[in-house]
Amino acid sequence: MNNNTQESKIQLEYINKCTELVKEKYEKAPAFFIQNAGCQMNSLQTDTVAGIVKRMGYTEVSREEDADVVIYNTCTVRENANLKIYGHLGHLKSIKKKNPELKIVLFGCMMQEPEVIEKIHKEYSFVDLVFGTHNFHKFPELFYRSLNTEGQIIDVWKESDEIVEGMPSDRKYSFKTGVNIMFGCNNFCSYCIVPYVRGRERSRKYEGYSSCQKEKKGKAAKRYYICPKKEFHHEDFPMGILAYVSMCICKRCISNHKAPGGR
Repeated sequence: MNNNTQESKIQLEYINKCTELVKEKYEKAPAFFIQNAGCQMNSLQTDTVAGIVKRMGYTEVSREEDADVVIYNTCTVRENANLKIYGHLGHLKSIKKKNPELKIVLFGCMMQEPEVIEKIHKEYSFVDLVFGTHNFHKFPELFYRSLNTEGQIIDVWKESDEIVEGMPSDRKYSFKTGVNIMFGCNNFCSYCIVPYVRGRERSRKYEGYSSCQKEKKGKAAKRYYICPKKEFHHEDFPMGILAYVSMCICKRCISNHKAPGGR
């Protein structure tokens, strides 16, 4: 596992570059629409993308028709999830005809499937930016490229060991949030697609998630839930808290390096 501090600095710089481009391009603050599908891991990454886009100067709206950027975080656990995305794209095609400047962004687990990428490239060429789970941290850089080009950008990695900390996040709830302690899975259960779309297990260093209060800049939640919720073998997680990871835990428990009750 590579906890890449330098990559974090690079992506934060791209956020600043996008902010300047947005100021030049729009007379008033542009709008974005974002929709999440899938698990709590997806929800956390949706919060991160929303936080990044807001930092760039966009304001969130509740309808695709009112947005300058439409973003879908996709899930592929069932075929119906894929079909819903294709249905959304059919709707967006008519919106983009009326508003050619609209940017459409797709990312997440569904984008890790080669047949999906081929279909989007051939049948949905109006989609501007596509990336997957392994290069999720590259979103600011990819979005900067998209703002500077009219063509479709598809950038999907087969694997990565990088974990990039310190990106902005926009929490849906002020009183609770999630904390990633791992990414990927090694179990390869017959019914589960996670190891194929999110790769092998990578453990986040304890220093990364124990400083989440600082990352929130005074907006620390009262309760955290741990992601992923599964049987796992974490390389750097305090043993005293392992029995408690499937429940919401308070910030004091993480900070004190122990589970409630001192267990």
